[in-house]
Amino acid sequence: MGSHFRSYVWDPILIISQIILMQCIYYSFLGLWLAGVDGLVHTSRSLDQIFSYEVLGFSTTQGRLSMMAFILNSLTWGKQCLDFTVTVHFFHMICCWIYNAHLPAALSWWLVNVACMALMAVIGEYLCMRTELRAIPVNTTPKSNL
Repeated sequence: MGSHFRSYVWDPILIISQIILMQCIYYSFLGLWLAGVDGLVHTSRSLDQIFSYEVLGFSTTQGRLSMMAFILNSLTWGKQCLDFTVTVHFFHMICCWIYNAHLPAALSWWLVNVACMALMAVIGEYLCMRTELRAIPVNTTPKSNL
């Protein structure tokens, strides 16, 4: 019974703290990617690049760079499975909703976030399958130091 880490206890505080930590890490890496991309072309940095749905777009250079940072962030987070991916993007949508005072309405915002979610989930499932399908080495020689 002692070998299972909280497998028998419903711990909402643990779950909420894990969600908060995931969001913090997601935004930290996204901020680093945005800073790196903005540093290449010397554009100004702001929270609008993360939370404003109007910034993400194909028509402006800043919009394309922000979209590229979101996609690079998805590649960074590619080891997450579907439930973590959906949770992070769901709370990102809630944060964008609060920041803009209404639900994001731009098609480009939805396309970028759905593409990032799909990219993260597919890469995560691929890496998980690759790990799980590895051959388990079986030693047929008996151990001498029992």
